[in-house]
Amino acid sequence: MKNRDPKVLRITQGAVIAALYVVLTMVFAPISFGPVQVRIAEALCILPMFTPAAIPGLFIGCLIANLIGGGIMLDVIFGSIATLIGAVFGYMLRNNRWLVPLPAVIANALIVPFVLKYGYGVVDVAIPVLMFQILLGEIAGCYVLGELLCTALQKNAGRIFRESTDNM
Repeated sequence: MKNRDPKVLRITQGAVIAALYVVLTMVFAPISFGPVQVRIAEALCILPMFTPAAIPGLFIGCLIANLIGGGIMLDVIFGSIATLIGAVFGYMLRNNRWLVPLPAVIANALIVPFVLKYGYGVVDVAIPVLMFQILLGEIAGCYVLGELLCTALQKNAGRIFRESTDNM
């Protein structure tokens, strides 16, 4: 088949990324939620390096995962916005693989602790401690696992994330 619509391809890629984010979050639910978390799905935050479809994919995936995971509306909204901010700025930094995950790490470390404190009432832990805990979890998910994913994808990224599908 030749000349498939690149918009359809991008929508499909975004949908697959969203689905992967949800599945990874729910399969690893015990460590995906709470003040101390390593969200395995955050490894996907490296994907804006390969495709702009990762931006809506990560946002929608996080939104759905937070809804299914029983998050309060404050968490669903602001946790998803943190992921969206990370994806947008990650895409802007796509030419440097080591910087791509950084916006997601920073956005989550700055936003999620306030959701935990004021949304879930985590009162026995100070905001700076929550920031540090979320920061460590994000580094594990975005950098450690994300870089492993990046290395695995790089060899075939041109075929997986291409905009034109003339050779399919």
